Amino acid sequence: MNAATLAFSRGNARNRSMVVDSVLLTAVIGLLLMGLVMVTSASITVAGTKLGDPFYYLKAQSVGVALGLVAAVIVCMIPTALWEKLAMPLMLFALLVLVLVAIPGVGYQVNGSRRWLRLGFMNFQPSELSRMLLLMYLASYIARRQSELRDSLQGFIKPLGLLAIAAVLLLLEPDMGAATVLLATGMGMLFLAGVKLRHFFALIGIGIVLFGLLIVVSPYRMARLLHFSDPWKDPFGSGFQLAQSLIAIGRGEWFGVGLGASVQKLFYLPEAHTDFVFAVMAEELGLVGIVTMLALIVVAVVRVMSTARLAASAGMIYQAFVAASFGIWMALQTFVNVGVNMGLLPTKGLTLPFLSYGKSSILVTLIWLALVMRIHHEASLSGRSALPRAGSAKEREA
Repeated sequence: MNAATLAFSRGNARNRSMVVDSVLLTAVIGLLLMGLVMVTSASITVAGTKLGDPFYYLKAQSVGVALGLVAAVIVCMIPTALWEKLAMPLMLFALLVLVLVAIPGVGYQVNGSRRWLRLGFMNFQPSELSRMLLLMYLASYIARRQSELRDSLQGFIKPLGLLAIAAVLLLLEPDMGAATVLLATGMGMLFLAGVKLRHFFALIGIGIVLFGLLIVVSPYRMARLLHFSDPWKDPFGSGFQLAQSLIAIGRGEWFGVGLGASVQKLFYLPEAHTDFVFAVMAEELGLVGIVTMLALIVVAVVRVMSTARLAASAGMIYQAFVAASFGIWMALQTFVNVGVNMGLLPTKGLTLPFLSYGKSSILVTLIWLALVMRIHHEASLSGRSALPRAGSAKEREA
């Protein structure tokens, strides 16, 4: 075996091994473990009293994590070029499931909202998967139509039309929070794509007006908007959730009251293990715990956006925008969830990424993360292959 053959064999061996962003992986593992602990702590009393099993939600969340990890391993083995080829059929599938969930008898209704499909072993929330697939299609559109996006208003409006259709389907559930985050993430991607600022800000203004109208014509949305700024006007009515959340956050002070010692989770704070797990964490772990959690999320977002930049530098435009979509979504959803818990935003039913209870949410989030990991792997190898190997010039001369 000559030197050239040996070098080729070693190169193939290196390409078969996964190039992992260890910093991102460490941050996500930390968030997952913290999430399992806080879901257990926040739900143990309610689950024990109402369901007869104090660890019911821990077991259910663990199933979601396990399914997500299995799916993540599979996704890591699939070349991203295949996802790009399937962008159109996957987008159509995303719209189809959003239509199906709106059909009475097909969509499963809980607390007045029809957001779930029964899959036998679990209730699945299609909006989680549809969001990812729609943004993957948007990444494909950006990769194919960059010049049209930058030069014409029509190129900008086309993808927004698709996002608007999806948003309308989400509003029919109703799920205004998911619709808002989807549109905001899509707009963030289009901004990164280089659309003209006058088109971008004009449509932002139109969107604000339309969402304002939706709030005005909906009495319960208007009540949320009016009362979130001062929940103490009606602390036992419309301001109850936020008032209990603020009490929990205030009790935590610097170091918290201790893991498992929250009082607000004891039937005072509704949805303590889902929408308001941040408040329980603040009460039990204090400011130190919250800062640690937010630091992990910031590290994860920064590393994801670094992967997007790495892919862009390697000429992988589709992959770059898929990674960017995950980073933008994660940052936005965290901001909204924390903002709601602290009374900075009206109450919305949005989970805290990697931490809140929700099998559909954690499953899709881990799949999306695996796709980013695959992008990091491919972009890293692409960058390496673009660099001349040491000694290659001497071999050519020989």
